[in-house]
Amino acid sequence: MRGDSSRSSLNNAQRLSYAVGDFGINLYFMSALTFLLFFYTEVYGLSAAVAGGVFLVARVVDAVTDPIMGFVADRTRSRWGRFRPYVLYGPVPLGLITVAMFTVPGFGDFGKVVWAYVTYTLFGIVYTVVTIPYAAMTAVMTDDYQERTRLTTLRIGCAFGGGIAVSAGLAQLVDWLGGGASGFQAAMILFSVVATALLWVTFAGTEERIAPARSARKLSLADGARALAANPPLIVVVLLFTLGMLAFTVRMTAAPYYFKYNMGREDLLSLYFAVTLPVMYLGLIAVPWLSRRFGKAGGIRAGAVVAMIGAVGFYFTPPDDVVMVFVWASVLAIGGAPIAVLGWAMIPDTVEYAEWRTGVRAAGLTIAEASFFQKLAKAVGGAGVAALLAAFGYVANTAQSETTLAAILWTMSLVPFFIQILLIAVSLAYRLDERAHARIVGELKDRQDNSV
Repeated sequence: MRGDSSRSSLNNAQRLSYAVGDFGINLYFMSALTFLLFFYTEVYGLSAAVAGGVFLVARVVDAVTDPIMGFVADRTRSRWGRFRPYVLYGPVPLGLITVAMFTVPGFGDFGKVVWAYVTYTLFGIVYTVVTIPYAAMTAVMTDDYQERTRLTTLRIGCAFGGGIAVSAGLAQLVDWLGGGASGFQAAMILFSVVATALLWVTFAGTEERIAPARSARKLSLADGARALAANPPLIVVVLLFTLGMLAFTVRMTAAPYYFKYNMGREDLLSLYFAVTLPVMYLGLIAVPWLSRRFGKAGGIRAGAVVAMIGAVGFYFTPPDDVVMVFVWASVLAIGGAPIAVLGWAMIPDTVEYAEWRTGVRAAGLTIAEASFFQKLAKAVGGAGVAALLAAFGYVANTAQSETTLAAILWTMSLVPFFIQILLIAVSLAYRLDERAHARIVGELKDRQDNSV
């Protein structure tokens, strides 16, 4: 049923039950993103070249499985709905494969390489099996335009919490649990228990309340392709997602080089992450108000303007002015918060748009497309920073030339600045505002009522 306020509004317990799942998910995500390469080269014993091959293969497989999982989830039928079964049954395998990935097996060199390839690739697959349905639940818990913003704001807040817990605490936790291989394994066991419990809270405390029309048949590949192709708002949101993640990835990837070479203060890098990630909560607090006042696309533009101000301030700040470096970096981080929230809040709205245009409801596949391009942006951002540094003469562990130092500064400031300009330009093409979405939801309800 659509349009019923009792099925559109959520209470705080339902919102929190859904949101805490992303705290657990980010215990895995940030552990792999931030510490897995270090674990492979410093603890596991792989060379950087071999570890790079593991990352490349695993991430390609991970990206390819996104649309497959979205299609499978959309075709799922169970007494718990289409997406919640994966949040019930997926966490235990995800926890087990994460522990295996951070385990040093008693094999020879070749066996250890095979183990790394298999466990990291399987991690990406099982992670996708859980996270694509989890993200798609926003589209089936409520069809209210602003409720989705509130729900996603709380969810991303919990995601940041999980990320901060890993960034600020995993290294110390590993040391406390014995250090080395045993410390990493024990830490992942602890994270897996916590993450599994939180995802089960999500399963128990949520309900899929927005379902396809009773007359709808199971999604076919042709249906899914039609729902994606006839969806201009989705194309805009995917571009926004990609640009937002690209700006974030570039900035985070360049930060270690800036602190080591431009500032000569590598010791401040941990503090930088400990400050700039939590400060994004200030941006999160403003997101629901920005959405109500300016709409979702307008809220993203407001965040982009703040990020541009931070980028300009960062560019003109001398690297020896530690306080102002942190201030402008924090402004940049705050400006990046709206796209992190509102992109995910806009994706479910495009699901109804596609259903209105084509009669096909494909929430899982729609989320999967956004996730695919977000992962692509991470890969492009990381590779782009490496290519830029190489082009300007970077040589590891030596004093850098003035040209190289300038390139590092540009990557931290001017590159994100111009990405924000592109983000603003793309957001102007988004036409699915609150009024248009309400009209579409009303028409879908009328169609469903008339089909009964």
